[in-house]
Amino acid sequence: MLARLFKPVTVSAHCDLPCGVYDPAQARIEAESVKAIIQKYNDSDDEAFRTRALIIKEQRSDLVKHHLWVLWTDYFKSPHFEKYPQLHQLFNEATKLAGGGGGTKASLDVAVADQLLAKIDEIAKIFWETKQA
Repeated sequence: MLARLFKPVTVSAHCDLPCGVYDPAQARIEAESVKAIIQKYNDSDDEAFRTRALIIKEQRSDLVKHHLWVLWTDYFKSPHFEKYPQLHQLFNEATKLAGGGGGTKASLDVAVADQLLAKIDEIAKIFWETKQA
């Protein structure tokens, strides 16, 4: 009886932890925050406020990238990339839209934030399709 109780059991999962800990909503919430900060920055003439807004926007942009990278590297696996061959490109484009060099980290253009949100929505659509499988 004890031998059966302590017998090693093999388990498998498609992600690092049981499902339910990953969600593209985390990236979307931060991206919405980035967009709101850009709008508030552009509406303000207060230089101290604008300086704080830039710092927070850059931090939030980094969080968007972090949440996207976690999904890209920890949740999505080879079978997902085979079924959705555009997935790598979507993540690459989304993380660049959250970064410097034209992304929300360096830009004060609401249109860039909207592009980032659109990419996150595309990733989220695929994410939720994988949860149905």
